[in-house]
Amino acid sequence: MEMAYIKMAVFVRPQTASSVWRQFVLSSANSSKKRFITFTSGPSSPFTSSSRRLSSLASSDIATPPTTTQRQQQTTTTKPKTEPTMEVELTAPNGRKWTQPLGLFINNEFVKSSNGQTLATINPATEAEICSVFAATADDIDTAVAAARKAFKDPSWKSLSGTERGALMLKLADLVAANAETLATIECLDNGKPYAVALSENIPEVVNVLRYYGGYADKNFGQVIDVGPAKFAYTVKEPLGVCGQIIPWNYPLDMAAWKLGPALCCGNTIVLKLAEQTPLSMLYLATLIKQAGFPPGVVNVINGHGREAGAALVQHPGVDKVAFTGSTATGKEIMKMAAATMKNITLETGGKSPLIVFDDADLELAATWSHGGIMSNQGQICTATSRILVHESVYDQFVAAFKQKVESISVIGDPFEESTFHGPQVTRAQYDRVLGFIKSGKEEGATVMLGGEPAPQQGKGFFIAPTVFTNVKPSMKIFREEIFGPCVAIVSFKTEEEAIGLANDTTYGLGSALFTKDLVRAHRVAREIEAGMVWINSSNDSDYRIPFGGVKQSGIGRELGEAGLAAYCNIKSIHVNMAA
Repeated sequence: MEMAYIKMAVFVRPQTASSVWRQFVLSSANSSKKRFITFTSGPSSPFTSSSRRLSSLASSDIATPPTTTQRQQQTTTTKPKTEPTMEVELTAPNGRKWTQPLGLFINNEFVKSSNGQTLATINPATEAEICSVFAATADDIDTAVAAARKAFKDPSWKSLSGTERGALMLKLADLVAANAETLATIECLDNGKPYAVALSENIPEVVNVLRYYGGYADKNFGQVIDVGPAKFAYTVKEPLGVCGQIIPWNYPLDMAAWKLGPALCCGNTIVLKLAEQTPLSMLYLATLIKQAGFPPGVVNVINGHGREAGAALVQHPGVDKVAFTGSTATGKEIMKMAAATMKNITLETGGKSPLIVFDDADLELAATWSHGGIMSNQGQICTATSRILVHESVYDQFVAAFKQKVESISVIGDPFEESTFHGPQVTRAQYDRVLGFIKSGKEEGATVMLGGEPAPQQGKGFFIAPTVFTNVKPSMKIFREEIFGPCVAIVSFKTEEEAIGLANDTTYGLGSALFTKDLVRAHRVAREIEAGMVWINSSNDSDYRIPFGGVKQSGIGRELGEAGLAAYCNIKSIHVNMAA
């Protein structure tokens, strides 16, 4: 596919100070009050401050941005180049300009795919092509794995102390923070999520994860085990080797950090396969990996289709470990492919998370968190609390409060507009999939209380109105299957036992939430819910210091926290005969 040079708009936002990583000044669409959010405080919830709309960086010298109509009128595209190049100059609607890498990042250099094949990436808000990137073949995977294997054995990486590895990770975290606005811009353009969210939530998550595991790099100890004076026994923790990591399109930067952090901390080398729908932000971050000083081959970043590059990576005999985040169906296929060489695997897959509202719950609090739990990131969250179970005595009150939250907070619009909460679905395929579920809900007899239809902006974009279903039966498709979009099913229950039964009536077991003022009941119900995570009086309130993962068909293993290190190291036992 031919490469196009894209110039997206002419509005220019002045550069902020280089210390932007230290503190973001964020304004609310409903208030002129400024809020200060740092990278190192508070939970890493995917919808921090869900009851308000966080905007982009506030500054007294920032010009008023153009309207969506003006932006579209100002967007221009130059004549396509006849030969693909290794980079392209892009300008986003917020005026941010950058040099976008297009190649496969192998041995700290960007290279073309072995046969020159490319794939296009699309702006979901406008349906226009942004650019094309090179797509890896099986031969390219061979090259990347060989580079990672060589780096794993090379003294430039293998002989580093944990402290030295940690220093490289902390340097990378600083570079990510210093490039926050550019990374957030790319994420917004390529993924469709609001720029304010990318800047205030996603980039800080990357920085926090890298710093957390950078700090852990010299603290991941083995132990001495007392078995008596005749033997000295101890354990050491060793890296696994070459890790093949596959990330999804809903949180490209966050998910990459979740995998890179513990793997690098433990001393592994990596071949990171990006989602073909959203490759741009991590390709840019790859330039920072080299700048941070990581030796060649330690981190290799690959674009490509899952059926070709992903399959080759999972089945490669030179890969020691596979970590995957994505759909349950794909996770099952990865398990089959990895079985041939008995690879160590970590899977974080689908979910259909329940949220229970008991009769004594604070309904305002429950409605606020319930809204964020399903509608943030356009509903494209594996832990989205998409099944809301409400006690029959407060059902009508909750539904009214929830509807009000959706209508007042979920502002649909241009992802670069400060007032926007709700952007487009990431691709045409995902847009069609969500609309298919909405159609199914209607056909099975559920009531569409709100939304349920496309919401194009200026006649374009993969936008879908936030959709609320009532009169839902547990047998309906919208109650049982993961939609991965801004759709929620609300049902009522009579007793605690019924609520637990409905919550557990699923093949998934990733996240869950419950709202009650009775803490005894809260802890009791939390133990009964079949899920890897339970949020009490909140939803999707994740944190990089706390293990993340599911049970049943929602995955294998844990990411984040100290528990996330276990997936990336082997424990070797050493016995010394003291009588020898």
